[in-house]
Amino acid sequence: MKSSLSSYFAVTALSLFVASTPAFAAVEMLDIDRGHTNVGFSVRHFFTPVKGEFKDVQGSIAFDKENPSASKVAVTIQAASINTNHEQRDGHLKAEDFFWAEKFPEVKFVSKSITVGKDNKGTMTGDLTMRGVTKPITLDVEILGIMAGKSGSVAGFSARGKVNRKDYGIIWNKTLDNGSVMLADDVELAIDVEAKTPRQSGPPPAAPAAATPATPAAPSGDKK
Repeated sequence: MKSSLSSYFAVTALSLFVASTPAFAAVEMLDIDRGHTNVGFSVRHFFTPVKGEFKDVQGSIAFDKENPSASKVAVTIQAASINTNHEQRDGHLKAEDFFWAEKFPEVKFVSKSITVGKDNKGTMTGDLTMRGVTKPITLDVEILGIMAGKSGSVAGFSARGKVNRKDYGIIWNKTLDNGSVMLADDVELAIDVEAKTPRQSGPPPAAPAAATPATPAAPSGDKK
């Protein structure tokens, strides 16, 4: 059943089928709200952690209210949306030395297993794909809350973790005079997500009524 749900989740059209199937009544499909989501990272530069984020993040969460550990997550990030508040550095990060966004435009994450305790905290393991390399990662996660309203549900989640950039072929660095290096290999991840029930589109507008042809006036009598 879990593998079946995972395959449905990957296809948006079939996600609606999952949400409406009685066997999955506890599962609610939520879309990541880009305007209230932050996918941040931090990496040491010399001695100081330098922070950044990705601005273009899309994804969905199949949230199981009855059993959060059965939930599923899929996220796609546009590598070119990286932002560290430094234009020249951002240009370098998008280039071949780092994310090579032109060749590998997307960074993807797909969850494989989630374990959540009664305190709404736990871990999530999944596959992270970056620069064409897919590796498993584990994140510490927390369900911040979920609220139902007239137009659907709003939920908050957080995730924290660490990846080694060299695992994904990002090996650029500079060796300093004292033998140390400019950049650390480990990248700290800090992710805060708000997700909502997809906005339902209303019924299509009614087609305008066909114009009724005017009834021709009855001919008047012949003029003499």
